[in-house]
Amino acid sequence: MAASLAFPAIADDVKLRFAGVFPIDHQGTKMMEQVAAEVNAANVGLDMTVFPSSQLGSAEALFEDVARGNIDFASAFIYSDTDSRLEFLNMPFLVSNFDDLENVLLDMDSAYNQILQSIANEYGVQVMAANPEGFVGIVATKEPANWSNFEDKDMNIRVWSSNTVKSTAESLGYRATTMSWGEIFPALQSGIVDGAICCTKSATYSMFAKSDVGSHFIEYNALLEQTFYYGSQRTLNKLNDEQRRVIQNAMSRASADFFAFNRASDAEFTQKLLDSGYTILKLNPEEQKAMTEHVRAEVWPMLEDTVGKDVVEQVLTAVQQ
Repeated sequence: MAASLAFPAIADDVKLRFAGVFPIDHQGTKMMEQVAAEVNAANVGLDMTVFPSSQLGSAEALFEDVARGNIDFASAFIYSDTDSRLEFLNMPFLVSNFDDLENVLLDMDSAYNQILQSIANEYGVQVMAANPEGFVGIVATKEPANWSNFEDKDMNIRVWSSNTVKSTAESLGYRATTMSWGEIFPALQSGIVDGAICCTKSATYSMFAKSDVGSHFIEYNALLEQTFYYGSQRTLNKLNDEQRRVIQNAMSRASADFFAFNRASDAEFTQKLLDSGYTILKLNPEEQKAMTEHVRAEVWPMLEDTVGKDVVEQVLTAVQQ
């Protein structure tokens, strides 16, 4: 009895669930595992477990589950299902190169990410780090007609649940069908859709080319592949300062490593796609400029009705800083 009074009971480690949507062998999942390994090795009373491949739910559902505290942390894109203002994350042709990605999207102190955090705060969600992977292209089973201009493409492609993305695809001349990530493979294989806006070149190679799905990658660079590490404020409030610091440092480090990997491997996966038999269709500078101006003129004004003119102005100001 004396011994039990002299020494406090040793509490079990706090168990944390870290949910992701990337396939198990994707670099994004490897970075999640890096985070968990660093957190668990810090010896601060935390036991983090990674759940990849949408095991705990789709990206569309994860934000609300984290907000409620049902899941502690997530690595996923933040969809606008919860709040229409989050559609600003789908703004087409916002930036054009990896330097812009680093300055605007990777830096958590950027005005762009501060807009995101201010919205997330209203739902009890803390955005811990940003993971801009690169630019999204179209994975297709054939070459689209008129692929380099705005004429009808004679092609139906999958888009994710975003009116902005749908409008972007249609402004390029595609018919667009909204479907979740899990539906893409069977839809492409069965011919329900002819293509999908979904992936960077690295993801296209890793998930489609290696599975012999698709034959073309159309490199419009209109939309961004970006995920975020975010956590439940309810969970964070239960942790002490040292535990929160360890998690934040691990996620910030993984975010920087993931960005460096994607930036360095862009050319490598271009070649891997070509070697796998894929055809890459890329606009020349004049076509790219025309495409950018056309979509911005058509789609950006639509966003004002969805997210509010003030948010659009804040985003454009953030990009220009």
